[in-house]
Amino acid sequence: MNEKLVTGTDKLAADTAMSAVTLLVGDLDAMTAYYRDVVTLQVLDAAGETVSLGRAGRPLVILRREPQLRHATPGSAGLFHTAILFESQTALAAALYSVARHAPGTFTGSADHIVSQAFYATDPEGNGIELYWDRTRTEWSWTHGQIEMGTLALDPNAFLSEHLTEAAVAGSTAQDAASIGHVHLSVGDVASARAFYVDALGFDETASMGNQALFVSAGGYHHHMAMNVWNSRGAGPRMPALGLGRVDLDLPDADSLGALAERLAGHGIAVRDDGRTLMFDDPWNNAMLATAPGR
Repeated sequence: MNEKLVTGTDKLAADTAMSAVTLLVGDLDAMTAYYRDVVTLQVLDAAGETVSLGRAGRPLVILRREPQLRHATPGSAGLFHTAILFESQTALAAALYSVARHAPGTFTGSADHIVSQAFYATDPEGNGIELYWDRTRTEWSWTHGQIEMGTLALDPNAFLSEHLTEAAVAGSTAQDAASIGHVHLSVGDVASARAFYVDALGFDETASMGNQALFVSAGGYHHHMAMNVWNSRGAGPRMPALGLGRVDLDLPDADSLGALAERLAGHGIAVRDDGRTLMFDDPWNNAMLATAPGR
């Protein structure tokens, strides 16, 4: 279990969770088909130029058609991947099997991260996707507030052989719940990411890789967000482009949301508060929305 984390108004509430990720897309039909037929999400709502997909009634990926936008230039900040967390290895295996069956060319790799097992893909418009399952928190190892994670070999075929069932192939896990476990961003530098996501937003730092990557969370999770410079070192604020539209955070109550508003304002970060939600941008113009029930 994690060692003691700093709590109070300078930190996000422990029950903070990731919510839906909005993607700005050029081909709404093709992207909807990919997330529905390959990633195994269900269409929850479709109205005009926007489609919401998720599991068990929970929106996970929102696609919004923006035909006037083009792809970002190489080296830009933005989305590294959206990570969808499955509650069982069987459900994860069913999703992996769907990728292998319907779009094997979009599969990009796999890894055992010690805390989790993960498989990676890239959607038709170049947005990264992680499909993963967590080991129980009692199996995680912490040292001085840092989570032990790694990148160990994980054979996708062996994983399917061990966890895929005939019932799962037939769709028995299609209604199983899933969530956005974390969102990983490409940023210009780690120091600015730490100043925003830890010092201002209030996440706890859970792991770092020098000036290459930073992992942060609330409530002792291994990471709710991560930022790296592997493809984007030195990138400045984003220009409007296809790709990441917005990252949503769910806070547990109105007091937590109010504390966040005060903390951001205290760090000089512009906040758009409509009385129900907070909207703000990180240093690279990645848009974020924070909500809480009852506000």
